[in-house]
Amino acid sequence: MIPLWVLQEIEQQLSSLEGYVDWRNRPAERARHGGMAAASFVLGITHFLTISECIKFSWKLDSLDDVYVGFAEIESLLSTRPSSDIGSTSVEVLENLAYLANASNLVLYMSEYMHFTPSKSANSVTNFMGTAFLLALLGGFLSDAFFTTYYIYLTSAVVEFLGLVVLTIQARSPSLKPPECGPANPDIPCQQVHGAKAAMLFIGLYLVALGVGGIKGSLPSHGAEQFDEDTPQGRKQRSTFFNYFVFSLACGALIAVTLVVWIEDNKGWQWGFGISTFTILLSIPIFLTGSCIYRNKVPRGSPLTTILKVLLAATLNACMTTNQKNAVASMATSPSPRTPTSIEDAQAEKSTIGIDHIETPSESLKFLNGAVVNMPAHRSLECSVKQVEDVKIVLKILPVFACTIMLNCCLAQLSTFSVQQAATMNTKLGSLKVPPASLPIFPVLFIIILAPVYDYFIVPFARKTTKTEMGITHLQRIGIGLVLSIVAMATAALVEIKRKRVATHSRLLDNPAKPLPITFFWIAFQYLFLGSADLFTLAGLLEFFFTEAPISMRSLATSLSFASLAMGYYLSTVIVSVVNSATGNSKHKPWLSGRNLNHYDLERFYWLMCVLSALNFLHYLFWANRYKYRSIHKAIQAA
Repeated sequence: MIPLWVLQEIEQQLSSLEGYVDWRNRPAERARHGGMAAASFVLGITHFLTISECIKFSWKLDSLDDVYVGFAEIESLLSTRPSSDIGSTSVEVLENLAYLANASNLVLYMSEYMHFTPSKSANSVTNFMGTAFLLALLGGFLSDAFFTTYYIYLTSAVVEFLGLVVLTIQARSPSLKPPECGPANPDIPCQQVHGAKAAMLFIGLYLVALGVGGIKGSLPSHGAEQFDEDTPQGRKQRSTFFNYFVFSLACGALIAVTLVVWIEDNKGWQWGFGISTFTILLSIPIFLTGSCIYRNKVPRGSPLTTILKVLLAATLNACMTTNQKNAVASMATSPSPRTPTSIEDAQAEKSTIGIDHIETPSESLKFLNGAVVNMPAHRSLECSVKQVEDVKIVLKILPVFACTIMLNCCLAQLSTFSVQQAATMNTKLGSLKVPPASLPIFPVLFIIILAPVYDYFIVPFARKTTKTEMGITHLQRIGIGLVLSIVAMATAALVEIKRKRVATHSRLLDNPAKPLPITFFWIAFQYLFLGSADLFTLAGLLEFFFTEAPISMRSLATSLSFASLAMGYYLSTVIVSVVNSATGNSKHKPWLSGRNLNHYDLERFYWLMCVLSALNFLHYLFWANRYKYRSIHKAIQAA
C-alpha cells in the first residue's frame, strides 16, 4: 500500500504549475491560480489604459505591503476561480482608454496649441506613438529576464502617470505654451513651441511613451499566461483572450475618441489629460485586486543572451571546424547533452510544450547547428540543442513580424492625415458637431461588433469545417488583415479625390478654415477597412508570437506585435520625408508640405501606400507558405 504522504506529494506535484509562482512567491497551483477569472482583470485594465493613453493615468504606490493586507482573505474567496472575464476586461480597457484619448487628438493639439505645421504635427505624433510601441520590447525583455509581468506593469503605470502630470500642468498653464494666434489674434504671429516649453512637452510625452511601452510589453503576456496550454480547453480560452484583448482595446478607445476628445475640444486639454491621469490611477487597484489568483511566470534570465550566445557560437565554430557536417553527425550518434548549470536552465529544459525531447538539431537553418559541436570555441559558448532550436524559432518568426510593418504604416494615417482631412469637411451630425479626432469611432465600433461575432460564430464554424482546433490559423488571420489594408488605402485615395473635387467646385481650395460641403462620413470607409485589418492582424500576431515563441522569450516575442506598430509609425515618417524630397523641386511643390491640406497631393500618397501594401502582401505570402508551426494541435471534432 502506498503511504499517504507519498500520495499527497504526488497530488501536490500534479496540481502545481512548474515555473509559475503566486503573489507571495509560492508555487502556483492549477486549481487556485490562473484561468479566465485572472485574465479578466487584465482585459479590464486594458480598457482604462486605452483611455489613459488616450488620456494618461497612473497611481504611485509608496509600498505594496499596504495593498497586500487582506489579500490572503480575498484569495480564499476567489480560490474557486469563477469563470468570469469581467475583471480582466477592466485593466486593458482602462489602459487603452488612457493612451488613445490623447493620441487620437494629439495631432490637432500639436498644430493648434503648439503651432507645428500639419506635416510636422503628423511626424511628431507618429514619432511619439512609434517610440511608445517600440519600448514594448524593453518591457517584454525585462519581464522575461529579471522581473515578472506583474511588477513591470505596476512600475510602467507609475512612469506613465508622471508623464501625464507634466502634460496636464503644461496644458493648464498659458505661460507654459506658445502665445495664442490665429484669426482671433491677428497681431500675434504663430510661433512654434521652442526652448524650455518644447522640452517640457516632449519630456511629458516620452515619459508617457516609456510607461505605455512597459505596459504593452507585459500586460498581454501576463493575461495569456493564466491559461493551461497543455489542454485543448486552455488553448481555446487563450485564443478567446487575445480576441477579447483587442475587443477591450476598442472599448477603451470608444470612450477615448468620443467623450474625452469632446472634453478636450470643448472644455480644454487640461481636462483631457486629467481624465487620462485618473484612468491610469484607477487601473492599478483593479489590477491589484486580482493578485491572489494570478499565476506569475518566473523570470529565466536574458533571452537576448541565449540568442547572442548561439549566434556567436555557431559563427566561431563554423570558422574553426573544417568539417561541420561530420561534427554534427558525430554528436547525433553519441549525444552528450549539456548538464543544466542553473535552476533556470533546468526549468527551461522541461518546459517545452508540444515538442518531444530534442537530441539532435533540426535540418532547418543548418548554419546554427554549428553551435552544438562537441568542442565549442570557449566553455562559455557551450549551447544545448534546445537553445539552438529556440533561436531558430525566433529567427523564423521575424519575417512574419517584418511583413506587418507596412500594415501598421497604413494604420498610422488614421491619427494623422485622416484626422486632418476630416477637419476640412462638414463634421455636423444634425445639430451635433463631431470633433475630427472622434472619427476612429467607426473602426472601434466595428471591432466591438466583429470581435464577439468572430469568437462565437466564425471560429466555431471554421473549426467544424476544417475539423481542427484552431479553425482559422494565426497566419491566415494576419493575411486577411494585410488584404484589408490594401483595400483601405485604395479607398482613402478615392475619397481624397472626391474631397478635393468638392473643394475645387466650391472654390474653397484656398480657404481651409471654411468647412467643405461634404460630410465627414466619407472618411469612415477607410477607417472601417483599417479597423477590420487591425482586429485580424493584431489578435493574430499576439497569439502567433506567444504560442510559437519559446517559453523563456514569450513576453519579448509578444511585444514584437507592438514593435511592429512602432516600426510602422516610423516608416510613415520616413515615407513622408522621402516623398517630399523626391517630389519637391524648383518646378513642383512637394506632395505633403505647407499649411493648407487642400494643396497636398494626398491622393497620390495614398495610391503609393496601396502599391507598397500590395507588394508587401506578396512578400508575406512567400514566408507564410514556408512557415511550419511549432505547436502542433490535434484535430478535433467540433461539438
